[in-house]
Amino acid sequence: MIEELLPDLFRIEIPLPNSPLKYLNSYVIRAPERNLVIDTGLNRKECLEAMETGLGEIKIDLEKTDFFITHLHADHFGLVGKLVTDTSKVFFNRPDSELIESWDGWEPMVEYAGRNGFPKSELRNALKSHPGFKFHSQWVPKLSILTDDDTIRTGDYHFRCIETPGHTKGHTCLYEAEKKIFICGDHILIDITPNIQCWSDRENPLKNYLASLEKVRGLDVGLVLPGHRRVFKNHVERIDELKKHHLTRAEEVLSILHSESRNAFQVASEMTWDIDCDSWDQFPLAQKWFATGEAIAHLRYLKEEGSISTIEENGNMLYVRFKE
Repeated sequence: MIEELLPDLFRIEIPLPNSPLKYLNSYVIRAPERNLVIDTGLNRKECLEAMETGLGEIKIDLEKTDFFITHLHADHFGLVGKLVTDTSKVFFNRPDSELIESWDGWEPMVEYAGRNGFPKSELRNALKSHPGFKFHSQWVPKLSILTDDDTIRTGDYHFRCIETPGHTKGHTCLYEAEKKIFICGDHILIDITPNIQCWSDRENPLKNYLASLEKVRGLDVGLVLPGHRRVFKNHVERIDELKKHHLTRAEEVLSILHSESRNAFQVASEMTWDIDCDSWDQFPLAQKWFATGEAIAHLRYLKEEGSISTIEENGNMLYVRFKE
């Protein structure tokens, strides 16, 4: 599906097979000098075919096209290596680029998941079903780093970069003040909640995410262009809903820890999830992985807020609620 949202600003629907996200919104600005493609899809045949068809229909010459990638996740970054040409610039953020440069495999995440109760017999299979493992970019082209308040001009559009860490460490949105357009990747989604995961004791992504929501709340926005699902208008209302959702989730986690300590995998198994399964045991492995990462994010947030603490038992991490 291809839709012209504003003059020379298009949305191409890139399918994400077997994913609850359904599709990625790739936004394309067509301009006489240089076109701009924002986010690309997974590195798989179905995504490439949809992208090539869409770009062909709106007559985009890849030799005259640059790319802006909101964050490092494979459904946004994975296909860029198949689309760039020798003349392309790939605009990207520094924190996520540093993660790519320092990448030493999935083992640290696997080890951390095991310490947080994810059954070791299921860990490798969970990894194999992870889209970031299966459909990542074959190679990383040279990246042109942009930071907070840097700008990109393309045709009649003048975008300002806004760093919004949380969903990833360096997630970055684009804001066009004159046209009141907010291209927000996975920072704000209308009918699903962006997944906020944590796989390290050194980070507090949920705290960062809540701060990033507040950072963009005051923008004058007429149209929100998210990375998934439909475009929408009232970003302030949605931000308030998302903040309330995460604070309610934090209260749910506290309630789960009311009687005794638990590991993060156990906490995740008792949290409320919007997924069509009768029990935690029926969850697909990939969804258990995402759920456990989100549970850890809430547990890390609560720990830094002073509501819970951690204890080590035989190399495993347990979370304990402070008695009131």
